[in-house]
Amino acid sequence: MAKLNDAGIKALRSRLDTASVLTPSSDGYQESLTRWSDTGIKPAGVVVQPVDPADISIALLWAQEHDIEVAVKGGGHSTAGTSSSDGGLVIDLSYMTQVTIDLPSKTITAQGGATWKEVDEAGAAHGLATVGGTVNHTGVGGLTLGGGYGWLSGQYGLTIDNLLSARVVLADGTLVTASKSDHPELFWGLRGAGYNFGVVVDFTYQAYDQAEMVFSGVLGFTPDKLEHVFEQLNTSLANPDSRSGAMCFLTHAPDGSGPVIVVICFYNGSREEGLARFAGLINLGPAINALDTMPYSMVNTLQNPQATYGDRKSFKGIFYEPPMDLSFVRTVFEDFMAKVQSDSDLMKSAIILEFMDMRKICEIPSSETALASRNTTQNGIICLRWTDETKDKEHRAWARQIQAKWKTELDAKTKGRKTEVPQYINYAEPGDSVVSNIYGENLERLQTVKATYDPKNVFHKMHPLSTAST
Repeated sequence: MAKLNDAGIKALRSRLDTASVLTPSSDGYQESLTRWSDTGIKPAGVVVQPVDPADISIALLWAQEHDIEVAVKGGGHSTAGTSSSDGGLVIDLSYMTQVTIDLPSKTITAQGGATWKEVDEAGAAHGLATVGGTVNHTGVGGLTLGGGYGWLSGQYGLTIDNLLSARVVLADGTLVTASKSDHPELFWGLRGAGYNFGVVVDFTYQAYDQAEMVFSGVLGFTPDKLEHVFEQLNTSLANPDSRSGAMCFLTHAPDGSGPVIVVICFYNGSREEGLARFAGLINLGPAINALDTMPYSMVNTLQNPQATYGDRKSFKGIFYEPPMDLSFVRTVFEDFMAKVQSDSDLMKSAIILEFMDMRKICEIPSSETALASRNTTQNGIICLRWTDETKDKEHRAWARQIQAKWKTELDAKTKGRKTEVPQYINYAEPGDSVVSNIYGENLERLQTVKATYDPKNVFHKMHPLSTAST
């Protein structure tokens, strides 16, 4: 990658009439580097904040002309810094956040810089919702392009299963619309490996009638009830309900009182239906019971008090084949808490495990979209959070050790399968040797799409695809 110089920056500014162009000496430059995790912050050589596709096209062509690395920033949630560039160009979509509703077709169109908060609230104003992220300040772009699980996945599948079209600025600067009828191979690739092909300027999703009020909230349990909690969560998967889901957090109480098991429950229905669905958990006598009816647009805010900006973070994807082994999860819990209690800087860390109805997701063949991980395997994340930069290597190595234990457990349970279980791209950090199988049997087809739409490998920041020429 070449180094930027004043002449190159001047040439870029001369071509852009409406976009903001920020360099290290510009007002607003430092603010533009902010990411959800401090580990994702890198000092860009130049930041372009476009207002329309033409700005993006100009920036992409300029970067290739000057041999400058390109990164694209939507929500900026990557802990590995894939939305940042050390010395290169960042196309920051912060000004492209508009969300529009088409009531006759029940569709929602969101620009590439929008977050799920904007989508949830725009849909709710018209009694509509689509499948979106479970943390509402996550960007629509990253979650969609990797697949997208949400509380409505049991009913409607993944976010990509509800994506109708996307407008994309390609590496050669052209703007195309990808759908099942237009650029169908690109549309196929965008749904599961979409970071590799261009800059998506807007997404159009199928939306659904959504009652304003749902049943959801938080339950908190003391560590002695761990096995009982997981027995109930296992039972929920054995008796699935498409309107229901749960997420379990193995973490430390925010007030410092000690380890805790937190369960976020969701039921897309009435209070009575929700109470019946989660009766087993409620009857365990949780120390905290904050279940209640609430607007659907509030459900994706429940993690916000913990999923705040700042500090250093690492995500490591973990995956398990239900039912969860109770002795295994007890060992993981105790080991994790012992480490966290030995280093108070890790106190905000957690292991997060999902319990979702996968039937709708698995109805669609793995070959229909680029996402290869359509199976009964459930997803989870080791989410470490700390402040001491000198501990980066140590903490990441420890996270890999935990991740490897989950991988061994998964392999033992799935050893009868013909091939290794592909794992969810959005929960796998780039370069992670423990989670290496991302694209599965779709890899060869994806490489062909890559060679067609990005032969120079301009877009290579997130689980890059190789081509014959790269």
